[in-house]
Amino acid sequence: MTPLPGDRFPSVAGSMLNQVSGERPLRIRAVTEEDLPHIVRLDAKAFPADPYPFFVLRQLLTAFPEFLLVVEDGEKDLRGYVLATPPHDAQSWILSLGITPELRRQGLGRELMTRILGRLRAKGTHSVWLSVEPGNDSAVALYRSLGFVPEPAGPRPDYFGPGEHRLLMSLAL
Repeated sequence: MTPLPGDRFPSVAGSMLNQVSGERPLRIRAVTEEDLPHIVRLDAKAFPADPYPFFVLRQLLTAFPEFLLVVEDGEKDLRGYVLATPPHDAQSWILSLGITPELRRQGLGRELMTRILGRLRAKGTHSVWLSVEPGNDSAVALYRSLGFVPEPAGPRPDYFGPGEHRLLMSLAL
């Protein structure tokens, strides 16, 4: 079993993070039904050019609630989320990792990924896949630092449709 960079952190939803925002303490926790409108707003902030439609987030929350973690501040505002699929034949996918723009590059993405990877490993996942825009250097660097390896063939042209190229990356757990 490959150790994860965050193995020194417990994978317990609800623990407090350092005051990354400089204002209020942040907490990673499991999603609740009441979070749906907040996730929709967060996703639109994190991905303004191409957010998930409401109905997709509704279905993902219903289908995979155990694999959707959120970061909230002390005011119940959501500041980040990670969404994965449950293992199927010991393989899972990270579907989305979103952090509000003002809190990027402060470790929240890494912490969310570490938590969800720990949860996936505990549920029997042996490999995790994700897709990322090839030009998103900060995301690619984060995933590489966590041990994800890009497909040797490089980005897949038109993976999400015409002009929507994606780099597929995998991690053995």
